[in-house]
Amino acid sequence: MERLEAKHALHSGIFHPVLRQWQSPNILITVNNLMYPIFIVDEQDAKESIASMPGIYRYGINHLRKMLQPLVSKGLQSILLFGVSKHLKKDHIGSNADSIQNPIIKAIPLIREWFPNLLIACDVCLCPYTNHGHCGILNEDGSINNKASIVRISEIALAYAKAGAHIVAPSDMMDGRIGAIKNKFAAAGLMNKVAVLSYAAKFASGLYGPFRAASQSAPKFGDRKCYQLPPGSNGLAARAVARDVSEGADMLIVKPGLPYLDIVRRTKDAHPEYPVVIYQVSGEYAMLYHGAQNGAIDLENVLMEVLLSMRRAGADCIITYFAPLILDILQPKSKY
Repeated sequence: MERLEAKHALHSGIFHPVLRQWQSPNILITVNNLMYPIFIVDEQDAKESIASMPGIYRYGINHLRKMLQPLVSKGLQSILLFGVSKHLKKDHIGSNADSIQNPIIKAIPLIREWFPNLLIACDVCLCPYTNHGHCGILNEDGSINNKASIVRISEIALAYAKAGAHIVAPSDMMDGRIGAIKNKFAAAGLMNKVAVLSYAAKFASGLYGPFRAASQSAPKFGDRKCYQLPPGSNGLAARAVARDVSEGADMLIVKPGLPYLDIVRRTKDAHPEYPVVIYQVSGEYAMLYHGAQNGAIDLENVLMEVLLSMRRAGADCIITYFAPLILDILQPKSKY
């Protein structure tokens, strides 16, 4: 009964103005279509460049307001937060993913105070906080313990929600985590106050390398192919999306972006009533950036072409590290 109620709960998808805009799509590129991913490190005064992602930084809390202010002034409406643990102890269950020392737990209330209208999403996963770097709890043989994993993921999601997140975005790809999170929210009276943005079709891609360096979340052994989707899978992606829809997801992510536009289109066609979000991942950012730096492409022209292809495929929102540049491109041009 709880899952049935979660599936039909609509308020969690329209309680914020930006969420309501995502429910009314068109094929233009506007500030409404952008979500900016931000790495927040557990060192308050840090601002660390990321070698594989030029122009992208890990920020300590004391730099966030200064960094965000001009972006919000240019129209930025939503952000996606990733925690980076440099000093917090990592263990087999990711204890510091939701501790009071967690940089995301600390940052959310401050961002809400500074920018009351900014929509705040938080990535929910264990990999940055576990000593093994995997996205779930492991059995003794190194395999995933799915039951224990979704309990832990739902605990982290609830902690972010209580801290003030508008959206939680579980990226772990465990079976049943959407239902577990929705049940936690229902029990806490948060069902109509926090949306669940599911990484529904997340593929085991080679394009995540720069991100894993940025978030310091690479697995210490093995890979994630047993829980992320095979790149060639069509049916499995559809099943993953349908699973998360049935458990009450409010919105759906396809990740990575450009190589999986067919999955975006199929997802939107199958579930036109749900906002579909596409993640232009770190490897896509790096390829476009370095291609432009080496004179192979004009960055602004090609970037806008890529973004339009994503919108045309059915994406209502694009998570992109290029958000600051896109905001500049979208600024009204002076006639003088």
